[in-house]
This record gives sequence, C-alpha cells and structure tokens, in this order.
Amino acid sequence: MAAAIALNGQANAGGVTAEAAAAAARYSYAATLLGPDAFQRIQSAKLLVVGAGGIGCELLKNLVLAGFSNIEIIDLDTIDLSNLNRQFLFQKQHIKQPKSLVARATALLFNPHVSITAHHANIKETRFGPSYFRQFDAVLNALDNIDARRWVNRMCVATGVPLVESGTTGFRGQVQPINPGMTECYDCQEKETPKTFPVCTIRSTPSTPIHCIVWAKSWLFVQLFGADDETEDEELDKALEQGENKDEIAALRKEAAEMRAIRSDLVQAVSSSSTTATKEEDPVVSETVRNAVRRVFDKVFKEDIERLLRMESMWTNREKPTPLDFDTLKTMVESQPNGNDTANGNASQVNGQNGAVDGAAAGRLRDQQQLSLKDTVELFERSTAALALRASRISEPLSWDKDDPPALDFVTAASNLRSHIYSIQPRKTRFEVKQMAGNIIPAIASTNAIIAGMLVLQAIYVLRAEWTKAKCVNLSRLSGRICTIFPPQKPNPACGVCADAYVELGVDPQTVTLRQVLSDVVRAPRAAGGLAYGSGGDFDEDDEVELAAYEGTRLLLDPDFDDNADKTLMELGLGIGKTLTVVDEDSKWTSLNLLIGDVPLTAECADRINKSWVLRGRIPNIGRKPEPPKKAEDDDADADGDDDDVVAITVNPEPVAGKKRSAATLEEGGADTAMANANDGEEEDGARKRRRTDVGDSSLTSPSKRTRKSGGAAVVGSTADDAIELD
Repeated sequence: MAAAIALNGQANAGGVTAEAAAAAARYSYAATLLGPDAFQRIQSAKLLVVGAGGIGCELLKNLVLAGFSNIEIIDLDTIDLSNLNRQFLFQKQHIKQPKSLVARATALLFNPHVSITAHHANIKETRFGPSYFRQFDAVLNALDNIDARRWVNRMCVATGVPLVESGTTGFRGQVQPINPGMTECYDCQEKETPKTFPVCTIRSTPSTPIHCIVWAKSWLFVQLFGADDETEDEELDKALEQGENKDEIAALRKEAAEMRAIRSDLVQAVSSSSTTATKEEDPVVSETVRNAVRRVFDKVFKEDIERLLRMESMWTNREKPTPLDFDTLKTMVESQPNGNDTANGNASQVNGQNGAVDGAAAGRLRDQQQLSLKDTVELFERSTAALALRASRISEPLSWDKDDPPALDFVTAASNLRSHIYSIQPRKTRFEVKQMAGNIIPAIASTNAIIAGMLVLQAIYVLRAEWTKAKCVNLSRLSGRICTIFPPQKPNPACGVCADAYVELGVDPQTVTLRQVLSDVVRAPRAAGGLAYGSGGDFDEDDEVELAAYEGTRLLLDPDFDDNADKTLMELGLGIGKTLTVVDEDSKWTSLNLLIGDVPLTAECADRINKSWVLRGRIPNIGRKPEPPKKAEDDDADADGDDDDVVAITVNPEPVAGKKRSAATLEEGGADTAMANANDGEEEDGARKRRRTDVGDSSLTSPSKRTRKSGGAAVVGSTADDAIELD
C-alpha cells in the first residue's frame, strides 16, 4: 500500500515522495562526484546552448543527465538525412523538423524533470540582444560557422557573460572557456579564412575540379532552377573595377541574359510535354524535353566555350578548352557501348582493357565509381529533366541540397563535362562531388562526444568561478598527444572585440539623432550622465578628440563628413538590436560600442538628468589605449638591406585596434591586405572629397582620412561563412 501511495506522488512513511526519491537516485552519482556545493550551483544555473547539431545533441544530453535544470537552446537549422549518423537525438521521422525543438523533446525523455526552452531562430535576431544574454549564468557554443561564433562572442564580451566555445572538424576538436576581460576571447586570435574564387576563374578559366563544381552548383544550377540572382550584375561590376577583361565581362552579361531565356523555354517544355516519372529522379524524357535539354547543353558546353575561344588573348598561356556538341556526342557514345572517353583517349575507370568490365571497379558503390563520358551525358539529360519537372510543378525556385539526388546528379554531370572541356583531371565521382560541393569534412561522432564532455566539465568550473581550474582543450590525432590541455591566455590588447568598451543604450531610435547621442551621451561628463569619452588623461585642454561613427563597417560620420549628424538613429538604420561604434580619429582612446537596446525608458529615466535615454548595465571607464611595446633598436644591424642579424617572422599579422576595415578585407587578406589597399598619398589642399554615406548602402566601407592613411584596423564583426562543416 505504501508503495502504491508513493507511486502516486504522495509521501510515504518516511515523508519522501516518489518523485523526490527518483530525482535523488537520478542525480546521486553526479552529486557524489561534484560535491554538494558544485551540484547545487549547476542545478540553480541558467544556461544558454547555441546550436543543436553534432556537439549540441551530445551537450544537451550531458547537461540534463548531469543535473542542469534550466536550459535554453537556439538553432536555426532543420534536420536532414545526413545528420542521423551522429546527431543521435534525431530519427528518420524527424527529417525536415527544427533541430532545437526535436532536441528538446528527445532530451526530456532522458530527464523529464528539467526545464528546456527551445527556439527555432537565428541567434543574431534583435530579440536575442544584450538584455537577453544577461539573464544567463553562462553561454555554451556548439555552432558550425564563424559568423555566428563571432556574434555570440561579441555579445558575451559586451554583457560580461562567461562563454565556453567549442568546435570539431573530423578528428580535431577544441574547447575554450572565455572570461570576458580576463581571458582571450574567440576573436583574439585570427581564424583561418574560407577559400573564395574570382568570378572570372569560375566562369571562364577553371583549372581544378573544385572550380567546375562551384560553377555547376553556384552558377548553372541557380541560373536554370534557382532564385534570380540580383547580385550578379554587382559581382560583374566589382570584377570590372578589379581590372578583369571588359570584353569578357560584357560577354558574361550577355551569357546571363541568354540563360534566362533558356530557363523559361526549359520549364515551359516540361510543362507542356508528356514527360512522366514513376520516380522524379528517373523521368521518361519526351522528345520536346530532350530538345530543351539539348539547347541547355549546347549553350553552356558548346556556344559559351566557342565564344571564349574567340578571345585569343585569354589562351596565350593556357590550354584551350574543347567545345562539346550534344548531337555529335550522343551519336559517338551510343556507337561505343562501353562509353570510352575517346575525346581525351582515356577509357572510364569502370572499363578495363578491350572494353571488359573491371570487376573491382564495378563492385564499388555507384556513388564511388567514375562515370564514363556516355554515362555523364545521360546523367546530365536525366537530372536536368527531373529538376525542370519539379520546377514546373511548384511556384518557388529550387535550392541546391547535397542530399537531393537529382540536384547532386546535375552538379556531378555538369562539373565533369566542364572538366572534360578544360582537360581537368581527375574526374570526380558522385561521392566526391557531394563532399566538395557540400563543403564537407566528415563529422566523427566520437569527436563530438569527447568535446561535449569536456565542454560540460569546463562549464562547471566557469559556473563556480574557478578560473584557475578552467582549461582550454585541443583534440588532435596529428600531434604526439591526442588531447592537449592548457590554461586560457590573457586578452590580446590589439583585439578588435574584447579590447573595446560596450554600453547598452536604451533610447528611442525614432526621435534621437546621431548628434544628440554623440554630444549628450558620448561626450557629456559623468556628472551629467554621459560617458565623458575623450576627457581626462594627458590631453591638452584645447585638444578636442575628433570622433568617427560607424554601424559595422559603414561610415556614418567623421570630422570631414557630418551630413548624417541630424538624422535620427532609425533613419540611419540603427534600430533596436543594432550597434553604433564610436572611435577617435587619432586612435588613442578605446573604441566605444553603443548597443541600441529595447529597454523601457519611463521608469528607469525618472531620476535621470536626461529623460530621453538611459545607460544600462555596468558603465565602463573608457580610457586611453595602452601604448604598443616599442621594438628594441639594433645599432649593429646591417643597413645595406642584406640583414642577416635580425630575422623577422610574422605568424599572424596582428590587427590595429580601434579602427575599422571591411569584413571582406579581413577575411580575404588580413592586415597585410588592408595595408596594401590603404591610401598612402597625402590629399592635396582644397581637393579633399567629402565621403557621403547612403543609409541603404551597407557595402560602403570607406573609413575616415586618418584611418585610410594608417592602413586598416580591427574589425568588430564578419559575415563570412565557414568553408567547412564544424559540427
């Protein structure tokens, strides 16, 4: 009877409910290992987990089993088939559902007595601003891209919330506990930048298989089936400004216009024909559709190549491409049943000598076999027809997905045909194309599990403020040690993120102007409720600090340009959730970031001198930047340029703090690129141009006069995507 009562949640003879007894048993090992104080701390802590992928699934499971009882998780992604081999909170029936919501539901099956709030959203949305981050005791990153990592890092630095960063790539992984202001942040060290390719290399002069794959995925697929590329003209304009061949650019514009017409004809042909399919990836192609596919083939693999061949100057130092003709090729390959790649004199690897089938090659998975020319042509025809059929049935443009068989077939066939034209070896298998087009480094479930475990251990140290015990962890099979553990480093004084000052500014962006913010908030003395930026120190009394204002990398105001001074913040695009960055032109003072907050103003401003705005959180003392260390002079150094006395080795160029450069500059070339692009010449008297900033032009990154002369500085944020999958 007592057992029955206990099962109903009522107190038994000892006064202990079944629920309490179950909870005690559930956490007994964790409580014993951690001790009562640490266990109580993790039960009362509120955590934010960003990312519900490979690491995120392992992390959420670890947290609910260890005793963490108040968790919020955010992820923008949905589940696809390729996730199921390592993201074990998901199953086949969950495909296409939001990762965060499914992860929450599954984790609650492990422990129904915890509170998990899930958001299917982008962490960069304005609702997840400084006030949102301040409610957490720690943030745990399980992200898969640099841009989101930098955003979360910046928000944690701005709010002072501890962050534990993590990531994996194949067998490598890392965990980094970050104590804002005390240890280096995620941006203190430069990160490896993703590889990009010039538009003319992709479109006209490929030399490697990846060039052909990027062309097939990012250009041809989009031209035929994707959304209209409104940025293509801008890219071509940029290429022209960078000195690309103007005749080639003009030809590319014409080529794009022709592709739009071909796309319309292809979809119309499929809509009006009798093309059917028992399975979409294997349609029965009618003659009408075959003619439309032939036109696509001849356009991209024959006519465009012939056009390029007429530009003799392009091929002075390059091997000329060989155009392909659909009818000729079909006749040729149909007369050769083995599909030998006779255009280059090489047989497909699936075929042995005298056309015999290589049993070892044939026994491999279909995705890992190299296609013959015959197979490649037929695959292009089938996949193009299948995608056109899908496009004719839905009103929305198609998007490329590595797990979509017709889309993968299309890119495989198109890229290999282009490689054939340009004599690029080796041809890539379907499996290899999927890896390269999807920017995939195979994820290892064991690596995710190890890193997630290390992440929880570091989170416990962080929550107990035991920073002397918190360690960075590097996991690698390349070094002598599989796991390397070391203490967090001190902040980099030249970091463009954690070396700055951050203040949340509660303000009505609809009514307050940029001039008011600079005069009443930034420059005003502390006694008047301001930040006293540029006051004190060893400045001369008459030496006024000149200010420049930015939103990201977009210049809003500087001493030579004040057209925006009397515009409201909203007119300048500085709404709730945006950041206004203020720097001094001489780069002597710490850069100031004002986080435009959505705080209610009425109650908090009641006792303020100025009732139109309020400063939230800890107000920092904004002082001068520390002087950079001076290099010791060597009186004995050889002055003739043949310097054998001193060898300078630069591992990672350090950015100059406090000034801004474009995210593109940082990603593509770092500090050296910014120096190369700097304006070295003095401006002539009377000829200085006023730089005008259009509010809608977010691409404008021209800094002020002194900033341009100095050669570029640290950037606060970046929008570049990872070139590899890091979960």
